[in-house]
Amino acid sequence: MPTTNLLNALALCSLIPAAAIPLRQGAGRDGPFWAALLLAISGPAAWSVHLLWGAWQTGLGTSLWVSIAASALLFALVAARTETGWRLAPLLMPYLLALGFLASAVKGEARPLSGAAPDVWLDLHIVTAVLTYALLTLAAVASLAVFLQERALKHKRPTRLTRMLPAVLQSETLAGRLLVLSEVVLGCGLASGMATQFLETGHLLHFDHKTLLSIIAFVLIGALLTGHRVCGVRGRLAARVVLVAYLLLTLAYPGVKFVTQVVY
Repeated sequence: MPTTNLLNALALCSLIPAAAIPLRQGAGRDGPFWAALLLAISGPAAWSVHLLWGAWQTGLGTSLWVSIAASALLFALVAARTETGWRLAPLLMPYLLALGFLASAVKGEARPLSGAAPDVWLDLHIVTAVLTYALLTLAAVASLAVFLQERALKHKRPTRLTRMLPAVLQSETLAGRLLVLSEVVLGCGLASGMATQFLETGHLLHFDHKTLLSIIAFVLIGALLTGHRVCGVRGRLAARVVLVAYLLLTLAYPGVKFVTQVVY
């Protein structure tokens, strides 16, 4: 137990530099930024591997740590491939740190995942679920940046935080691309989930909270993407829709685990 607590503490501490360095004066996509980001990926990833060694665990804390590692890794790819994506760090990294504190505070029994479906279907479903949540996390952060920037522009009162964030158009473009990827991967996740359900029970769908909320999020994202293309939906309205979709997916994945593991 002391060793486990130490490893958890190290994973949590590894997120602190990445949450603090983007807030420094004159922050940029420089050596300290990449070093802190690499540390923020390595700590949660190593701790997740330790937790999952031997079998996938269904506990909330494990799921949160895997989501933190996946989101940090995906953000590193976005920061490397786009000129302004790294500027989302002042929003994303403190949020991941807060998730790390929540994951560390969760107490409860983590049980191995079991099912009658072949391992390949279970693995595919898990990978798509983790990737979907990471993609939508970044899309939600980019949409929040849009919301904050537009509000600052409307009131003509930019803050220190909004000066760090990407411009409205840059955040909207990034959020749109991430949403398209989220919709594709979420669709694959729903399909793999139906395949897994069919192999286990002979039925395509089991309308529990997770399935229902995931379907609503899929429809909502699809409607937003269609509205953006057909009607030009954008700005704070689009940002609100993305944040609602992220809330639904949060309730579908870690939210259900929180209720079943912590509340009950």
